[in-house]
Amino acid sequence: MPVLINCETSAASPPVCVEYVRKTAERLLRLCGRPAAELSITLVTDARIAALNEAYRRKPGPTNVLAFALAEGPATAMAVDLLGDVVISVETAGREAGLARISLHQRLAWLLTHGLLHLLGYDHERSAAEAARMAARENELLQQLQRERRREMIRLAVNVDHVATLRQARGGAEPDPVLAAGICELAGAEGIVVHLREDRRHIQDRDVRLLRQTVKTKLNLEMAAAEEIIAIAVEVKPDMVTLVPEKRQELTTEGGLNVAGQKKRLKEVIARLGAAGIPVSLFIDPASRQIKAAREVGATFVEIHTGRYCDVRGENERQQEFELIAAAAEEAFETGLRVNAGHGLNYVNTSRIAALETIEELSIGHAIMARAVFVGLDQAVREMLGQMM
Repeated sequence: MPVLINCETSAASPPVCVEYVRKTAERLLRLCGRPAAELSITLVTDARIAALNEAYRRKPGPTNVLAFALAEGPATAMAVDLLGDVVISVETAGREAGLARISLHQRLAWLLTHGLLHLLGYDHERSAAEAARMAARENELLQQLQRERRREMIRLAVNVDHVATLRQARGGAEPDPVLAAGICELAGAEGIVVHLREDRRHIQDRDVRLLRQTVKTKLNLEMAAAEEIIAIAVEVKPDMVTLVPEKRQELTTEGGLNVAGQKKRLKEVIARLGAAGIPVSLFIDPASRQIKAAREVGATFVEIHTGRYCDVRGENERQQEFELIAAAAEEAFETGLRVNAGHGLNYVNTSRIAALETIEELSIGHAIMARAVFVGLDQAVREMLGQMM
């Protein structure tokens, strides 16, 4: 599916995740029944699109999107799978997104849809009836795009630490977090999370090694940037590592990692894990300073801390916390980081976070294990997946 993207923006242009643009274009082509068609997309500055607007449309100044079909009129045999070019000004798109109070990438999706429909023969300037037909098709495609993207992206990773906590309370062999992980996977979880703490209060070294051998989806090892734990991670090679802060007296992780305050150390740790083939996520509060630092130290993912959103009581306060998470997820995504989220999510508050398109995966443990006491682990996982639809 040849989607060709040229990025001719400047340092002053808003940052764009090119992979998002590519995947959006590929989805649109499928939805339009042209999955094998070739489409060229060029992301440009206002100055560049203004020059094209003047040269080809005899109109001064920048516009948001231009479409150049390969062939005018009915498609020829040669051009049937060669649609043409869509040119988008990222700077204009950014301003329009701000005015509409939507993300840059949401605006880019609309402009890409608009340009593609022009290539497919729609023209809103032809008549009022044609403008209405094109607008209706745009809305239809954007709704389909949102549903398809959500189905593709959102995943549930289940933290099984609390199973080990219950086991350690008696010092025996049951319940077994390794068995619990298998049940979670069979119920539809697409990842297993465990936190190997320095004090070994729940998950043990043996658990991690057995999980590495048995997990069929993805094993995410949460850990502090401690030498002993780093050595175990390099040996075991989980599918990913999430670096978290760790305090001896805390009941659970209390807040995000201060990446900005320890960039040199974290950059070294991420490089060591990367050399072992292990991508790294950083568990951070929803703050621009931490997102920027995460990018600078070489993280692949960030996991946005949702604890404050989950803990606040008032609806206004919860809305404010939700908006912080949404903005942070979008900012991280736009800088090229992949985005997960977790901490404190339950069967009441998860659906809003799951609806954020920039988040790939939710990490949930306590709520699922608490629910499992009453309905069983398999059912608890399935119910949580239902909240994420």
